Amino acid sequence: MPKNPFVTSGYEGPEYFCDREAETAKLTRLLTNGNNVVLMSPRRMGKTGLLFHVFQQTAIKEAYHTFVIDIYSTKNLNDLVAEMGKVILNTLQSRSERAFEKFVRVVTSLRPGISFDSFGTPNWNVEVGNIQSANTTLDQIFEYINQSEIPCLIAIDEFQQISYYPEKNVEAILRTKIQRCSNACFVFSGSERHLLSEMFFSTSRPFYASTSTLNLERIDLTKYNDFANMHFERAGKHLETGVVKTIYNQFEGVTWYIQKVLNYLFSNTKEGEICQNDWIDATVDEIVKDNSPIYADLLYQLTAKQKELLMAINSEGKIKAVTGSKFIKKYHLSAASSVQTTVKSLMDRQLVTRHLGIYEVYDKLFGIWLSRL
Repeated sequence: MPKNPFVTSGYEGPEYFCDREAETAKLTRLLTNGNNVVLMSPRRMGKTGLLFHVFQQTAIKEAYHTFVIDIYSTKNLNDLVAEMGKVILNTLQSRSERAFEKFVRVVTSLRPGISFDSFGTPNWNVEVGNIQSANTTLDQIFEYINQSEIPCLIAIDEFQQISYYPEKNVEAILRTKIQRCSNACFVFSGSERHLLSEMFFSTSRPFYASTSTLNLERIDLTKYNDFANMHFERAGKHLETGVVKTIYNQFEGVTWYIQKVLNYLFSNTKEGEICQNDWIDATVDEIVKDNSPIYADLLYQLTAKQKELLMAINSEGKIKAVTGSKFIKKYHLSAASSVQTTVKSLMDRQLVTRHLGIYEVYDKLFGIWLSRL
């Protein structure tokens, strides 16, 4: 049981997971009926938490091996293979001795990097340099999956990351292996909609028409209000009417920010005390201040043109015509072609996001920090 019920990282169980009842039921139904799924939403909306929550459902937990593989930090195919192998081995180690022994036996190309302690527990010591042939190791991992006595559900989180790999055929390689894998279903989860849309809905791409789709939207305000009040009351604390609504509206219903602010408010509220609306601004200020060294470093890494455009977008809040003459003139920016190149670089660095043609700063807390410079 966490000390603070408003969890901001990881998954602590259904008691600390707000709503998503319809999405949980749908994703569970799709996976247990043999469908691969692409799961899309902006970052920090709760995709990863939903994956762990779904994998804890009775219909899945007791019938499948489940793996959540986060590839956000991977840079190439070798990284992907190493991460897949590590997650699968570590998950099997905690669930089934027979299963992980079989994995080690089948994935022979990585065996030199797997050591055993005096209790026979495997330790993953594989470095990317140990992978002589990513294709060979990937074949062996999929061979294990197909041979597994229990069917597998595999979620690859931040799947759009493969678009940035230097190898140009990763999509085709994975699509072929997944297509031939009859003992598993896959969830391709991601936060960059434009990349995922191209990957799964463009007729020229390998994954076209290969999945069902689930879009993750905001949790309903009423659900969030009930969830927050329940946890405050359980702890002998109270929420003034309107606190959750104020936070929800300020951060546009994005799950992580709501959780973060409620986490701080909960920790600053004493037993028997009422958490009040006029505490919110000071709490947001505290969170922004805590993150200011990170934000300063992010800004330092940018070129002059990137800084200018980032500040301009943030000043607008949301902007559609970033290459329009009115926007360029207002903020004294370079030519439209230069702005187009610069905004792409900011999107690649995930400092700016675009949804339905509208650009805005990705991290809302970073946006608040920028507005105070």
